[in-house]
Amino acid sequence: MSNTVLVASDSRLKRFNRASVELLSSMRFAIALLTIISIASIIGTVIKQGEPYTNYVNQFGPFWAEIFNGLGLFAVYTAWWFLLILAFLVVSVSFCVLRNAPKMLAEIRAWKEHVHEGGLRALHHHFEFSTGNLSTQAAAAKIADQLAKEGYSVKTLVSEDSSRVLAKKGAASKWGYIFAHSAIVLICLGGLLDGDLFTRGQIWFGGKSVLPESTQGMLISDIPSEHKLSEANPSYRANIFVPEGGTSATALLSSTSGSIIQELPFLISLKKFHVEYYSTGMPKLFMSEVLIKDLDTGKETEAKIKVNEPMIHRGVAIYQSSFEDGGSKLKLRAYPMHGAANSIQSSFIVNGDVGQSTKLKSSDGTSYTLEFSGFRPTNVENISNASGQTDVRGVATQDSDAGLKKVFSDRLGSAAKTSKPVDLKNVGPSVQYKLRDAAGQAREYSNYMQPLFIDEMPMFMFGVRQSSAEEFKYLRIPADANLSLNEWLTLRTLLQDAGARQRAVQRFIATIGQQQGFAGAPQMLTQLKESASRSIELFSGSTAFAVNQAKEAGIKPGGFAALGSFIDKAVPEAEQQKAAEVVLKVLNGVIWELWQEARAQLKLPPAKNDMESQRFIQAATSALSDANFYPAPLVFQLDSFEEVKASVFQVTRSPGKNMVYLGCLLLTLGIFAMFYLPERRIWVRSLSNGKQLFAMSTSRKTLDFEKEFEKYQKDFQ
Repeated sequence: MSNTVLVASDSRLKRFNRASVELLSSMRFAIALLTIISIASIIGTVIKQGEPYTNYVNQFGPFWAEIFNGLGLFAVYTAWWFLLILAFLVVSVSFCVLRNAPKMLAEIRAWKEHVHEGGLRALHHHFEFSTGNLSTQAAAAKIADQLAKEGYSVKTLVSEDSSRVLAKKGAASKWGYIFAHSAIVLICLGGLLDGDLFTRGQIWFGGKSVLPESTQGMLISDIPSEHKLSEANPSYRANIFVPEGGTSATALLSSTSGSIIQELPFLISLKKFHVEYYSTGMPKLFMSEVLIKDLDTGKETEAKIKVNEPMIHRGVAIYQSSFEDGGSKLKLRAYPMHGAANSIQSSFIVNGDVGQSTKLKSSDGTSYTLEFSGFRPTNVENISNASGQTDVRGVATQDSDAGLKKVFSDRLGSAAKTSKPVDLKNVGPSVQYKLRDAAGQAREYSNYMQPLFIDEMPMFMFGVRQSSAEEFKYLRIPADANLSLNEWLTLRTLLQDAGARQRAVQRFIATIGQQQGFAGAPQMLTQLKESASRSIELFSGSTAFAVNQAKEAGIKPGGFAALGSFIDKAVPEAEQQKAAEVVLKVLNGVIWELWQEARAQLKLPPAKNDMESQRFIQAATSALSDANFYPAPLVFQLDSFEEVKASVFQVTRSPGKNMVYLGCLLLTLGIFAMFYLPERRIWVRSLSNGKQLFAMSTSRKTLDFEKEFEKYQKDFQ
């Protein structure tokens, strides 16, 4: 009984093994795997791979980011399921080759001389012909000689009363099948070897792990060994950051889940980094002069590494990947943006290096951390030269049918309303920083050192965004004739001074009285003075109404928002448009007078009432209003810098690279052989009636084959 059970069990096991081999070696199974890999590759192309997880949360949201991350879509080519499918594909195609290659090789050697007359007549391409008075042996020799001249391998079988001529060519098509399928195996194996299979293996089974947050800021030498891969790691692709004058022997392997340190068998020292630019400011060449020191032998080698011109050292390829800031020394001038203490005299200097941070305290006692996150010596931007018309003294009014909301909405929000890009220009250096409050919340800022010409007017651009997933929104402040912020800052200081506001109102009323001839109408001047005082007080945010309105809106008090809200509540809807136009003209006149006082404080002559002055005061008024939306108490302008460049190298060890190259060569040869070298066989057999039977077959029927068959028909008949 037990023997019967063992035999049955052994039989089932054999059937299972046979079925498994049949499945793995079937063409349908391999095609299904290739289809899945193709779909996965499309996903890996659409979704940027290997980014920090927070980037995907910002892009897809926390819900979908978690699902996609669980499926491994952020690292498709190193996901366990992708590697498993790739491994099954290797096994499947290998079985196909092992199963079919011996048969094909045997078929290549075989002449198929045992094909009978009936089999030849069953072929579609056959015909009979006469050889005249030639003997059987002579006819066979003549036919064989002609086929040999056509490039066929010929075998002749002759007896006393019969003859057979066998010919074949195009056996390379069978080799093409073997080459093409072997190429798939080699390419997949090379991909497995050059992926992070070895790194994952060391993490899964070798006790290695990614860098935790606790290691941030630690020296490389102090990081525990479980977060480091030895220089003997057979395959990796990592990045190494080296500033000018700096040296490094460790690279960083990054993934969605974190990073791990890869130790190198050599030191890389960056002696000098060179970058060349086109006239537009776009980089056209960057190159690193490096010194490579072997850690085992101490041998030093100098080299120049350019893009697409890597250096190979001890089997490790060093590519010029990109370039970054290497810790440039920055000098920033800080200007208070809110409150009364915002004059030029209230500014101060902050020094720091890119990548470092410093502690600050605002005028209200709030503590902040200023993080120097980046510096760019060149910025290529789209600059528009569109021009526009403005009203006298700068604040343009809208047509009467535009509505009150449009009048003020055009002046609210970010002042950096974009225009159509028409030109690429290098606009000079910029600094990027983060201002982090005591609660740990931070916004990112990007400020240009020099003013940009927007609509033919120089503007300082101060950008801000909540996160790296957003675009920068810019506060746009006009530069004065000296390309500085001095006039606007002094104007803003006077706007916060109650005495200066009243003096400006008095001068405005006096000017209007002289220009319009209102000297004999004191009541009208009194009403105009009240309107001017109310407008400038609301705009400066000094009234209780402006404060309450700002508290409801969650913004700083003042600006066009306070004016618009006041008119919306105090004036009937039918009169709001007309009232808005009057208020804007009055406000414009008062601010003009404030500007004259600001210029006097700066020991500048009074501004001329021309188009250039109109454009400046219009932009300055909009910037005064938009400054209430600026979320930081300080704005930092780049004063000077000492640039330190850094190179980012990609270091790779690719043991499967040669396998992939060989696989590509075999794939090319195999496809060429299968498509352009079809196998052809010819049988010529003597018949009992004295004629010869000619039959021909091919692995792929083409027009060339048909023409060749017709040629033989004509030649032999």
